[in-house]
Amino acid sequence: MNIRLIVLGISAAACYAQPRPPSLKSPEVGADRRVTFRISAPKAADVRITGDLVASPAAMEKDGKGVWTLTLGPLDPDLYSYRFTVDGVPVVDPSNQAKPGTMLDVRGAGAAPYDLRAVPHGTVEERWYESKTLDLSRRVFIYTPPGYQKSNARYPVLYLLHGAGGDESGWVESGRVNLVLDNLMADGKLKPLLVVMPYGYAYPPMDPKASGADAMKRQRSGFERDLIDDVLPFVQANYRVYADREHRAIAGLSLGGAQALGTGLTHLDLFSRVAGFSPALGAVSSEEAGGLNFASTVADTKKVNAQLKLLWVGCGTEDTLYKSVESFSSMLQSSGVKSTWRSTSGAHTWLVWRKYLAEVAPLLFG
Repeated sequence: MNIRLIVLGISAAACYAQPRPPSLKSPEVGADRRVTFRISAPKAADVRITGDLVASPAAMEKDGKGVWTLTLGPLDPDLYSYRFTVDGVPVVDPSNQAKPGTMLDVRGAGAAPYDLRAVPHGTVEERWYESKTLDLSRRVFIYTPPGYQKSNARYPVLYLLHGAGGDESGWVESGRVNLVLDNLMADGKLKPLLVVMPYGYAYPPMDPKASGADAMKRQRSGFERDLIDDVLPFVQANYRVYADREHRAIAGLSLGGAQALGTGLTHLDLFSRVAGFSPALGAVSSEEAGGLNFASTVADTKKVNAQLKLLWVGCGTEDTLYKSVESFSSMLQSSGVKSTWRSTSGAHTWLVWRKYLAEVAPLLFG
């Protein structure tokens, strides 16, 4: 979880990194978009950079003062995440002022979809609800569009799911969903909507039910029941949203992409728009997860096409999941299911998913 990672970074820095010299600058972005990273760790034997900046951990070089350095690029304009590993221990960059010390914004000539612009802004609320399904108190993040508080109107809803190892804050902290949507609305490309971002696991990692026999099946079924029986009613009771399937969509990335496809396609009575970003299909289709058979799920092609207003699937060609997602899309097409298949460059990173969100959001409700 995010808090644990931050604590781990502080602990590691205390163990390995010395107080940095005043002149230590990291990351340093040059005019040519080449980026230099630095960290002071005199006692370390090995320091590397990991994240969506590099395909695999990249080794840094140590100078006589114990400062480790690496220059990458030129990088394409985008928002990158990274960490150092100091003798195998993850460490956030202590010189990076961007919260939580892991983000790098490489600017280009034009505005990016996730930029903070002088436009009307929506609100992200952190809410707690009681899950009767799981007998737990759970957190959900909810985005309301600009003007929501002063309006009496009802709005459509997108249920947006995070990936494996993440939590309900991921789409805000790394995906910048609120800024992406604010900008799309300001540009007249998106009608106002709410976005609901729940926790994608039934049980947190420390819970005994999160491990052992049938753990994947428990996680999948528990999450789906919580979403349908607890999250949806909570949203409908506390926010001005339409309660019909015509105004309800579900999408997600990686694990969440598989959950969105699995839940959406098996509950066409609840969702009329479904999208999967780099979906980790095995999370719902493997035997360990309960073995959802997507081919059987969409076998009634006429019914599926009549009920779905949008079925969108995308994946980056450098993603290790690409072949499985491409095969899934081919199955949909050969079955006669109307869908959009988006093959793009990119790996299994937020660089891809932020772009997918910006592309798909305007397609949801016209």
